[in-house]
Amino acid sequence: MIEVYIDGASAGNPGRSGAGIFIKAHGITEKYSIPLGIMSNHEAEFHAFIKGLEICLEKGFVDSVVSFRTDSELVNKSVEKEFVKNKLYAPLLEEALQLAGKIELFFMKWIPSAENKLADELARHAIQKNPREEPNNQS
Repeated sequence: MIEVYIDGASAGNPGRSGAGIFIKAHGITEKYSIPLGIMSNHEAEFHAFIKGLEICLEKGFVDSVVSFRTDSELVNKSVEKEFVKNKLYAPLLEEALQLAGKIELFFMKWIPSAENKLADELARHAIQKNPREEPNNQS
């Protein structure tokens, strides 16, 4: 089984954001810190999920058992119900579900934040990779 731990983080809401992805597959671990630009924390959580799915597909994990772990109740419940109330997140959920559908055995599990510390650290590191906003020069 392949385990994928995901987390999104934002410095501000909205603010500079990042995705943290930690993959355990076939005795190998991989870590990703992906800057996402300016967005809300919930958007960052969805983007972390999408990036994790894209990585799994690029690695050819389509015929594998892939279990995603997230501490985001919003993402977990949205995937479980295949519905999100806030229309802002609907296109992100739709994209994620399409990608997840390409994996033969896909699972999503909610975990407490304490069990997702590495993905959280990777997401926070990714925030720092974003370009800093330039202050407006006013005379």
